[in-house]
Amino acid sequence: MARIDVNGTTLGIESFGDERAPLVLLAGGTTMLSWPDGLCERLAAGGRRVVRYDLRDSGESETADPQAPGYTLRTLAADAAALVEALGGGGPAHLAGIGVGGMVAQVAVLDHPGVFAALTLVGTRPVAPGPADPDLPEHDPATMRRLFARPAPDWADRAAVAEHAAAGAEAVGNDPAAARALAARIWDRTPGTAAPVHLANQIGLVFSRLDCAPRWRERLPEVAVPALVVHGARDPFFPVGNGEALAREIPGARLLVLPEASTALPASAAAVGEVAAAMLSLS
Repeated sequence: MARIDVNGTTLGIESFGDERAPLVLLAGGTTMLSWPDGLCERLAAGGRRVVRYDLRDSGESETADPQAPGYTLRTLAADAAALVEALGGGGPAHLAGIGVGGMVAQVAVLDHPGVFAALTLVGTRPVAPGPADPDLPEHDPATMRRLFARPAPDWADRAAVAEHAAAGAEAVGNDPAAARALAARIWDRTPGTAAPVHLANQIGLVFSRLDCAPRWRERLPEVAVPALVVHGARDPFFPVGNGEALAREIPGARLLVLPEASTALPASAAAVGEVAAAMLSLS
């Protein structure tokens, strides 16, 4: 783990692999731990320098006020471009984003086209948080009722936060045990016990307050780098039709649907191997 100053802020990063190898930059969704350790290690074993990082207001990155973020989606995209420059490597990077980090990645590749050599999008959609376009599948209503009917945990209680995450994972079809362990790791890295800070780390609700204008979906045909779209077939939050739309609208994009996956990337050896092989084939 390390921290690096870029674009007027400080971001938390973690590196895997040879620093001289081609760079794969993994944007957290919102924390870097959204990317399984095993996938980072597999990409590094494939001859890549892998750097995963926390978005602003999460993890080891600078935390200001998650309830009133003083930055926009375009700022987060510029953070990704600035990270590539700061990390060096002598060439454009492969950028990957998961969940809301996938929205950051789309805008980054569009706004900073010379900085990136490839794009991977995991479990995301081509529009900002909020109501989807009419042709995009919305969140599953029954699942959303189950998620938001639950009382919030005591955010100062590590075990309660972990159990809350496990119950949420069960509601959306993820592995509860894996979610419990991940939430505990995220809790340990959260800079404070205030509920808004935990929400930004555990659930990423900072994005509901973020300025994401202007739209970028109509610009997706401008993406001029090899692209991979990975989506869980059982995702009730961003149903797979969202990934299918991305793959249709980004020229030449490959769609990889994981039959047993929901919103999280599975940490199983089979899933990690399949996703890593597809990502390595891009660059």
